[in-house]
Amino acid sequence: MPVPGQLNPSPRVLLGPGPSDVHPRVLTAMATPLLGHLDPEFLDLLGMVQAGVTLGAVGQAFQPDEKRVRLESLTYGRATRNCPVLNHATSCGLALREPHAASGRINTTMTTPQFPTARPRRLRHNPLLRQMVRETALAPDDFILPLFVRPGRGVRNEIASMPGNYQLSVDTLVDEVGAAAELGIRAFILFGIPSRKDATGAVACEDEGIVQQALRALRSAFKDGVLLITDECFCEYTEHGHCGVLSEYGRRRDVDNDATLPLLAAQCVSHAKAGADMVAPSGMLDGMVGAIRRGLDEAGFAWLPIMSYAAKYASAFYGPFRDAAESPPQFGDRGGYQMDPANGDEALREVALDVGEGADLIMVKPALAYLDVIRRVKDRFGLPVAAYNVSGEFAMVKAAAARGWIDERRITLEILTGIKRAGADVILTYHARDAARWLR
Repeated sequence: MPVPGQLNPSPRVLLGPGPSDVHPRVLTAMATPLLGHLDPEFLDLLGMVQAGVTLGAVGQAFQPDEKRVRLESLTYGRATRNCPVLNHATSCGLALREPHAASGRINTTMTTPQFPTARPRRLRHNPLLRQMVRETALAPDDFILPLFVRPGRGVRNEIASMPGNYQLSVDTLVDEVGAAAELGIRAFILFGIPSRKDATGAVACEDEGIVQQALRALRSAFKDGVLLITDECFCEYTEHGHCGVLSEYGRRRDVDNDATLPLLAAQCVSHAKAGADMVAPSGMLDGMVGAIRRGLDEAGFAWLPIMSYAAKYASAFYGPFRDAAESPPQFGDRGGYQMDPANGDEALREVALDVGEGADLIMVKPALAYLDVIRRVKDRFGLPVAAYNVSGEFAMVKAAAARGWIDERRITLEILTGIKRAGADVILTYHARDAARWLR
């Protein structure tokens, strides 16, 4: 039987004689909430649909009078009221794909009442009712707060392009996490600014590296009361500002993918030993999740999850972050390993590869210009999806608010709600502290 989440790439699956088809992803979505109530034979059937098997060829293996869920009730437009899967799908607003639809669009057969019988404003007139039927709700535990840590003591350097965010020493980082935890924020991702850099970023793997020191201090201060995530990359640690070891490729210098993978695994193991709850590789290197997974497993951290920056674009929205992390590339750009902003299908391929290598959560970065990618990833894979509301997106809101051009509170919450509505389960955002205050 196929592994859940690995869906049949074929656009249609034949269900017995006649032109009837069910999109496998839709069928999976319909069946998932009912897995505890379905007969084992139907679960086998679902597996074959996911695998793309023509059911007409295997129908003899199933006796319709012995199954709780009948094959014919899965056929488009036939006996749907007898099928708990389709009944559940209808209640959730899911639909089957219309046979032979050239456009590939989803067809819905529900008849919608028209005006004046239908008046959607009835549900918006009373503020309490409007809130009651709200489809998407934000909460502080949706957020991961990015934090920057550097050597020193008593350091709290505000980042000019990111008002309200700071480069912190370990002692002030502990204070910052404590203040955020009081607002209900429990998850933090750490970015390190080292005391020295070299060609390979070796300091990132040292036991006394700045992130390792921060992890131990935070774990001592908060025990298991906070979730500590570490960004796994080398751009902050290398002299050249790129995300790994460099090599010559023809007339170009670029990151040596395979030579960097062992270093990346070593960095993750070092962070795990220091107290990280989850690692988040961000370099967009081929095979990075598999290399990290093997390294963690061999070091005794088979339980530790990986949140992969699976669809990370070569974006202009990262500018303020590079000031904060002191990590701009010293030559060229990162287009040789980060994705082309014009590509959507490529994101699905990247995510599929990372999921196949063992990613537990998958991230889309940036968020605002890639809401369509977030939705496609969520629909296709059904795994927890994180979206990074990045520094440039944050800075634009702050700059416009400072000039009185926008209502900062309203627009921030609208942006974060839109990201969650698009399909994100988790949002990495520099707005986390403000949003948590506003949501209280």
